[in-house]
Amino acid sequence: MTPPSQRRDPRAPLILRIDYPDFPELRDATENLSAGGLFIRTERELAVGDRIPLSISFPGLLSPLAIEVEVVRTRQATTDFPKGLAVRVPPERMEDRQKLARLADSALGVPATTPHPYNVLVVEDNPLVLEMYEQAMRKITSHGMNLKVDFARDGHAAMARLDRHPPVDLLMADLYMPGMDGFDLIKAARQNPLCAGMPIVVISGGGKAALARSAPLGIDVFLQKPVRFSDLITTLRTLLHIR
Repeated sequence: MTPPSQRRDPRAPLILRIDYPDFPELRDATENLSAGGLFIRTERELAVGDRIPLSISFPGLLSPLAIEVEVVRTRQATTDFPKGLAVRVPPERMEDRQKLARLADSALGVPATTPHPYNVLVVEDNPLVLEMYEQAMRKITSHGMNLKVDFARDGHAAMARLDRHPPVDLLMADLYMPGMDGFDLIKAARQNPLCAGMPIVVISGGGKAALARSAPLGIDVFLQKPVRFSDLITTLRTLLHIR
């Protein structure tokens, strides 16, 4: 296998948002991208050779970038990887190819930000899952990411933390919880001035229904349970602009 540093088009493992003008109710995410194309995690049933318009974006990092792509490979879901599509910009769409190349160059050179701790709030009502997240966050911190993590077991406890200083830099929440669930938590967070611009990550086992209901509320990334550790790292690095 060719080392990443020697590939013709190095891959940037960024999780960016994908929207489709022909399916406005659907929202997916990239797994990686390069100047030559990208891989999209999606449940859409498309065939090799199909062409689709899409928009790549990321709040606070990337304004919507509209391009047309062609499917070059499909991947079925496995225990380790979700279903998805490898796509490229058709050769004749030179302007779109240049847009993607500039995006890939920018993504590969995302600058590191200040070394202050980033305040992350994780909301999960299942004690076993919460313990797993605590272990994952300790491991992420050991990877050199300067995080200060608070945990909450329901939406009310999460709102109490969001109302305090210092402001939370990133919210990571489950959706289906007793009392104040994740949907109401997201609505309230988006109305809280202290949370202006705060990225919101949803980690849920609810599948398409959970995504369809939470996406219009203003989430930035939707991760399906069980989530991979590498996805947590990539998501945090992308959202917090950490190299």
